[in-house]
Amino acid sequence: MASLKMTSTKHIALQRILSILKTAHPSDCQVLRRSLNTWSPLAATFNTKAKKRLMPRPLQKNVGLFEVPELTSAVGFAEAERQSLKEADDLVAAAIAAPTSQEVVATFDRLSDALCRIADLADFIRVAHPDKQYSQAAEQTCLNVSAAVEKLNTNTELHQSLRELLDDKTTYDAMDEESRTVARLFMFDFEQSGIHLPDSERKEFVRLNEEAMVLSSRFLQGTQTSVSVDRKLLPDHLQYSFSVDGNQLKINSLLADNPDDMVREAAYKIYLYPNSEQATVLDQLLSCRHRLANIAGFPTFAHRALNGTMAKDSQTVTEFLEKASEKVSSSALEELELLQEAKSRHNPSSQDLQAWDTHFLIQHIRNERFKLNTTDFMPYFSLGSCMEGLDLIFQNLYGISLETVEPKHGEVWSPDIQKLEVKHKDEGILGYIFCDFYDRPGKPQQDCHFTIRGGRLLDDGSYQLPKVVLACSFSPPTSSCPTLLSHGMMENLFHEFGHAMHSMLARTRYQHVTGTRCATDFAEVPSILMEYFANDYRVLSQFARHYQSKETLPEEMISKLCESKKMFAAQNLQTQICYSMFDQVLHGNHPLPKTTTEIYEEIQTKYSSIPYVANTAWHLRFGHLVGYGAKYYSYLYSRAVAHKIWSQCFSRDPLNREMGERYRHTMLAHGGSKEGSVLVEDMLGTKLTTDNLVDSLVSEVRGVR
Repeated sequence: MASLKMTSTKHIALQRILSILKTAHPSDCQVLRRSLNTWSPLAATFNTKAKKRLMPRPLQKNVGLFEVPELTSAVGFAEAERQSLKEADDLVAAAIAAPTSQEVVATFDRLSDALCRIADLADFIRVAHPDKQYSQAAEQTCLNVSAAVEKLNTNTELHQSLRELLDDKTTYDAMDEESRTVARLFMFDFEQSGIHLPDSERKEFVRLNEEAMVLSSRFLQGTQTSVSVDRKLLPDHLQYSFSVDGNQLKINSLLADNPDDMVREAAYKIYLYPNSEQATVLDQLLSCRHRLANIAGFPTFAHRALNGTMAKDSQTVTEFLEKASEKVSSSALEELELLQEAKSRHNPSSQDLQAWDTHFLIQHIRNERFKLNTTDFMPYFSLGSCMEGLDLIFQNLYGISLETVEPKHGEVWSPDIQKLEVKHKDEGILGYIFCDFYDRPGKPQQDCHFTIRGGRLLDDGSYQLPKVVLACSFSPPTSSCPTLLSHGMMENLFHEFGHAMHSMLARTRYQHVTGTRCATDFAEVPSILMEYFANDYRVLSQFARHYQSKETLPEEMISKLCESKKMFAAQNLQTQICYSMFDQVLHGNHPLPKTTTEIYEEIQTKYSSIPYVANTAWHLRFGHLVGYGAKYYSYLYSRAVAHKIWSQCFSRDPLNREMGERYRHTMLAHGGSKEGSVLVEDMLGTKLTTDNLVDSLVSEVRGVR
């Protein structure tokens, strides 16, 4: 929502990896630094097949989903929604009537919380609940609350109440820093929806906003659409690599792992062939966004989207990307020579390196050089062991443990959900993490973090404990084998727990800025930082043990894996720079000087060492243009920051308690209540500059020859 942040924060991992299990009988396991010879309670919970929960006794009360008493059944969403909207109406009246004081900010936050408590929960249930009645009821609640929010966004009296507070310099200056920040954020979000505009412009703004939502949905659908062609267009020996539908072949991916050059070429050219309808939708979406930004007082959509981020403006982003491109260029060209040599060996009759070759050849060279097999790592990364590894890290850094607790009757949406208490040794329970880790029919195949309830200071002085869900798609344990993860899956798990701990450890006064409710280019920093722990052998050696033999993961294996990741890192960085720069140009000055396809060709030619393929339009499959419009750079920016924090603060001693406490209280505790750049500079003790961020990003690109 605009003035009141309704949408739950989701962080989606870039890769989808299927779990491959080896059938074997689990034996005792040496756990972390303990001398036990059996699974710890935490590991046992995640390493053994879940027992069916006993049927509730007649007197056992159904507490409802996430302990919302109305949600004991799907029809309860209507009542929960009614109560939230009634509470919101009362708070709107209170905010309008309140004298100009800090209490206005508190009332706005209570209003935001009243709506978020039902909207965030419903937003998760609509995609995750296995019962269609629940998911459909949650979907309807999302629509109804969204409509209510749109109505609030046009409430001029509510806007005026906040405007008067910000204009009253004496009152404003007397407020604490967090309250001033949140007041400004509420106003910024309010005016993002055009409430401050004259009636005619406001109506046009609302219309354009609705149009942009429809176009975004259409574009996303188009990115996933398969392409059908007449079978006769392809030679017989290629047809068997594609789905056949009568006289048509269906191409629904790039088949990038296929060893046949001609199959990859056909898939690339057909799947990415320019779709005029999709191109028109993108043009309309970009135009719509630009007009929205202009009406709101911004010269471009990028100016509007980057307001409040660490980068602050498109000029800084462009400078960051340009300098990174320059510094990585020589390494990328060296890697290009390796790819060219591999292409010549692989197919002497067709030696020109093409865009459809790179992924296949990179994997081929890595496997040839390092002889790594993903499944070789999996016995060392049982899910229970990985959870113990996370527990080890959090205990060492923060004095915090992850403890499993039995969900109450009716609290969870599937019987295999595990509930964790996040408990500090002195401070008690800090929040709850619901682990929805296992695949099931209809569940999205994504690794995500969902905020269900944000933390905030309550009127009685107590703290509203945060609740989040971490959703993954692992294969469940069997009676003979625990869930085994590849290293990539384990890394994703650590990434998502970085988001979860950001939510757990934030102790902001207002839920509007709790945890991951912060700028996009800052929100990914804690999660990416956790990936460094997942790749450090000093940490891995504490928990990564073979689930049968108890053998510790050999250091040579993880060293080879890390070296293999560095190989072609420059090529990968070039690709991400190319995508990020394209995103900035599309959301910059309008009208665009060329078609989006011509712009993409120009940018790929300038920023990538891989040649553009004529008559293709990769960008029409680029779904991130919807959710990350003008912000796709955030992944690179956050990685540069995370690498700098790791290098300066944790690389020497990754489990240092003093540094962990400093990180918790200097960065994580503040959520979005302070500018991300200020928090990072406080942590590092130095000013962030484009040059040192570029150096941090590029320093990871040490090509392996």
